Amino acid sequence: MIPAQANHVLGRHADIHVCYGIYNQARSQRPPLWASTAWAYPTLTTEVIVNKMCRIYAGVMPEDMTLERGRPATDTELHRRADWIRLQAVDLIAQAGLGHYSSTFSCAEIVATLYYHTLRLRPSEPRWADRDRFLLGKGHVATGLWPVLADLGYYPRDLLKQFGHVGSPLNDHPNMKLAPGIDFSSGSLGHNLSVAAGMALAGRLSGRDYRTFVLTGDGELQEGQVWEAAMAASHYKLGNLIAIVDANGFSGSGPTSAAMNIEPLADRFTAFGWRAVEVDGHNTGVLRKTFDELPEPSSGQPTVMIARTRKGHGVDFMEKQPQAWHLGLLNPEQYADVVAEITARMELAGASQEGSAS
Repeated sequence: MIPAQANHVLGRHADIHVCYGIYNQARSQRPPLWASTAWAYPTLTTEVIVNKMCRIYAGVMPEDMTLERGRPATDTELHRRADWIRLQAVDLIAQAGLGHYSSTFSCAEIVATLYYHTLRLRPSEPRWADRDRFLLGKGHVATGLWPVLADLGYYPRDLLKQFGHVGSPLNDHPNMKLAPGIDFSSGSLGHNLSVAAGMALAGRLSGRDYRTFVLTGDGELQEGQVWEAAMAASHYKLGNLIAIVDANGFSGSGPTSAAMNIEPLADRFTAFGWRAVEVDGHNTGVLRKTFDELPEPSSGQPTVMIARTRKGHGVDFMEKQPQAWHLGLLNPEQYADVVAEITARMELAGASQEGSAS
């Protein structure tokens, strides 16, 4: 049942997915399914495995360590971390034979900035009540999220070897009942903003100051439910809700505007009562500054960040043919080229950073 307090506040005509967001908070004391399986969290280590070329969280994190908002990270470190996400995604797709390249690449800087600078987290306690929530509306880019969660200590890095296997908690789309660190499942597009609104409202009702972030695709905004959620969020003055639109201009079947025009995005969200900002979604300095300048969670207006990105960003031939690499599988020669291109850029950025520090 939905808690009576939430039912009273929302009213009987409220969107069922907003209600479920509140309900999900109320049931958070129940252990997730993975807690009773071979992937049981009590057996997991908090040792952080970090790629040698991208050292942010090297060594061992204490089990009770809280990653606070606004953690120090330079723009160069975040750019390298985004490229590290791309490399990890390429490897996961190669080993499993499934996954989405270009959609994952377009939001790599966003994910890197959120998880290595912005979000308040406690990896040793994935259901910590005061954590910031992150919902992956465009769930098909989970390939880029799994390595990040492993790096931060949500589960051992060895678990990545099971990605895409039958029975694995790590698949092409996130499942909150199977994988630690996932606040809500996604697959069918359009649901997560409604659920995020419910979580944000639950935070208000419980007196907690966590923020709720949701990353959507621009094609996802063609779903009517998204705009019902946008209307509800402004009505309930959810200043603790932040939507991030990965506006890469493409959806599964081609250019977003060819299927259904959604522009001008900022004006549309503003008309629904939101605070709207447009940014370069590949500029980590701009992303970091924009997240740092978010209004307090107690404020009364939800925020949407419209991140202008390029599908396939970071790999030249994918950026030139973004739709061709929405799905697919690199052949050995292409794989080598992609790894070489990304690695060279990471090494150059690392050398530049070392030179500026000396």
